[in-house]
Amino acid sequence: MISIDPHAMLIGFVVGLPASAIFFVGLAMGMRLALAADTPAVWLVLSFFTRAAVLLGVGFILTKYLHPLWSIVGYMLAFLLMRIVMVRYVKSAKNINLTGQGGS
Repeated sequence: MISIDPHAMLIGFVVGLPASAIFFVGLAMGMRLALAADTPAVWLVLSFFTRAAVLLGVGFILTKYLHPLWSIVGYMLAFLLMRIVMVRYVKSAKNINLTGQGGS
């Protein structure tokens, strides 16, 4: 029988919410910098590696000090919840004028 560790899952979830928020704020900043830059690939790659390092680092710390499986489950649930919230937030934002970027 699998023993569920709710304490580790809760800590993973609580730590995952701000880590996920930092991830999506970094994504937004990276996209804005890339759209305004002459070399967008540099900004996109730098943004990706920075965000990935932060998420993986926090996940590594969680698995080192808590129950590895259940802390990562809470961490992933927090990331999924934050992703759903951020996608709905962006979709509900007003229309953005994209004529400068080639949009209609």
